[in-house]
This record gives sequence, structure tokens and C-alpha cells, in this order.
Amino acid sequence: MMLTLARAAPLAAPLSPRQRLQHALLARRASAVARDDPNRPILASLLAGRMCDAGMLPASLGLSDDERAQLRRDYFDGSPLALPGGVAEALPEGADLVDMLLRARAGRFPSEAWLAKIVITACAGKEHLWRDLGLANRRELSQLLTNAFPAFAQKNTGDMKWKKFLYRAYCAGEGIYVCPAPSCRECTDYANCFAPEV
Repeated sequence: MMLTLARAAPLAAPLSPRQRLQHALLARRASAVARDDPNRPILASLLAGRMCDAGMLPASLGLSDDERAQLRRDYFDGSPLALPGGVAEALPEGADLVDMLLRARAGRFPSEAWLAKIVITACAGKEHLWRDLGLANRRELSQLLTNAFPAFAQKNTGDMKWKKFLYRAYCAGEGIYVCPAPSCRECTDYANCFAPEV
């Protein structure tokens, strides 16, 4: 008689505090529009990151009181969000950058307008944009930009780092060309713009 041993299912890695917070946020009730919004999980990741003191966004996220109230009410059941207060300086070009993103928005969900302000507020940080936003990784930022601002995201065909790409697009729109070489591949700063983010 041959005995067969049942294979034990692999144990799932325990969730990090950030992942637990993200799951808890996504478990909250949301309006029908918010439930259909592909940006809701990314917003939950961003908020969970800030609750864990990741990133540099202020407690306001760069939003007005009314916008934050609507975000809480419609996307996360109105529960208060305990966010640490980072320091975010106001960017002189901030309103223009927000307008640039809004012109490229998908036009499907209210979160797009909030995300334009949140992303540009995080541009005042000194780290990679995904880190300044408090996201888990660059992939989340790429997904956010592709979902909310597809016309803008599609232009980043070379996978340039997002903060650099935002400013390059802004400068080009203003007729400001600061690149020292006629193409990126010839530029001595190429690795700073296109190297993998760690």
C-alpha cells in the first residue's frame, strides 16, 4: 500500500502594516462611482502609505477641505483618515502643472481632479515621485497616471522617470528647452532620467 502525503499549501507572507491599512480602507463602503474607479486601490495605497508616514504629502494631500471630505465620504465611507503632516512647499508652477494634467484626464471619475493636485503637491518632494506620494512602488504611479491621465501617460514612450517627464512636458509646453543634447540618448544626464528607480 502506497501512502501519499498531502502537500501543504504554501503559507502566505504576513501582510505589512501598510498592506493591512490598504485592505482595511478598501473594505470600507464606497459609492457606486467610487467602487468602479480603478484609482480607488491606488488612493488606498497612497493613504495607507501616508498613515505609515511614507512620502512627504501634507495631511491635506494638497486638497481643499471639501475635496478631502468628498474623498472620505464617497471612497472610504466617511471615516476620518489619520494622516501625518508632511511638509510641502507650494510650487510656483503648481497651478500650471495641475492644469496640464487636467487637460489630459480621462474624464471618468472625480478622483482624477484630486489626483492631479495630489501628484503635483508631491512634486515638491526631493525623492522619486512615487516615494514622495507614499505609494508602494513606481508601478502604482504608472498605473495612476495611465488610469487618470492617459493622454499624458502615453507620451512617456521611453519610460522616463515621472517627475522628470512632468517637468519636461511642462517646459516644452512653455517653450523652454533645457536639455543640452538634441536627443535624450546623447545626453550626459541620460542615466539620471532613465535609470531604474530603487
